[in-house]
Amino acid sequence: MAKAVKLADIAARVGVSTVTVSKALSGQKGVSDEMREKIKKLADELGYRPPSAARRETSQARSYNIGVLIEEEYLDKYESFYWNIYQHVSICALNCECFAMMEVVSSRMEEQMEMPKVIRDRKVHGIIVIGRMPGRYLKLLKDNKDVPVVYVDFTDDAPVTDAVISDNYYGAYHLVNYLLDQGHTQIAYVGTLLATSSITDRYFGYAKALMEHGIPLKDHWQLNNRNISSGVIQEELMELPEEMPTAFFCNCDLAAGKLIHRLRERGFRVPEDISVVGFDNYIYPGICDVGITTYEVDQAEMAAQAVQVLVKRMGGEPCRYGTHVVEGRLVIRESVHNLK
Repeated sequence: MAKAVKLADIAARVGVSTVTVSKALSGQKGVSDEMREKIKKLADELGYRPPSAARRETSQARSYNIGVLIEEEYLDKYESFYWNIYQHVSICALNCECFAMMEVVSSRMEEQMEMPKVIRDRKVHGIIVIGRMPGRYLKLLKDNKDVPVVYVDFTDDAPVTDAVISDNYYGAYHLVNYLLDQGHTQIAYVGTLLATSSITDRYFGYAKALMEHGIPLKDHWQLNNRNISSGVIQEELMELPEEMPTAFFCNCDLAAGKLIHRLRERGFRVPEDISVVGFDNYIYPGICDVGITTYEVDQAEMAAQAVQVLVKRMGGEPCRYGTHVVEGRLVIRESVHNLK
């Protein structure tokens, strides 16, 4: 293989410094037109390529297989929120000359600590995990140092972790402030704390907004609606309080839709009697006929950032570990009644 031509090689042939050669080839000032042309001509003759161009060509020539892992509990008979994120990951991967393949992780695999097939068979160069899995199973994945891992829609307490999450904390904070602006001061929270990191973060955003307005938190206005071990929404867990608030902030739009159904069973109208807001701007068709005010999660941007981080890891590029927070936006619909 021919030795790569360096700036020093050109400088020695022309009889100038490497700084002069660098300035000439990059178009900087401080070099005469005659010398610049001489250096460029010699560089072309010797086949010199800037290191940045070589790196670009190398990265473009290399394509990667990306494994996408989703727990089976997150994929039900409807098109799920995480299935949508996977589709965005697939598109982003193709745009980066990569290929994404999904594997569903069963509860049996988690219990038996069985490595996903895409990793066992060495089919992938990196992994994206969409949705939280048990801590010991995540450790199993991360202990395989040959395959970098990026989390989507959750993170953990390990310092060496790559994760992409939505702005759960401030998204919830903005939603509750919207309710406060509409005259609501009696606001309940629907979501089982610690079931997922997203639900807990959204609760803290809810609490921050109330506390800043001098409104005390009430334990009986924090409603559970999920199985704490599986994270699956179970409507029968959602017991309405005896003292009803004027508004409910739900941890997701699906929970909001199910709450509206429960409220109607009790004779309440939404939004005339009770206002309801959700989070994520995603709900199954036919669940609710009321347009829910919500905070939209930018699924496409989350997927794009996850793929970008993973491609850097797979390519060995220097990249700081950390959690990337993706902002969303408020979507105002008809599920909130203005009390002012």
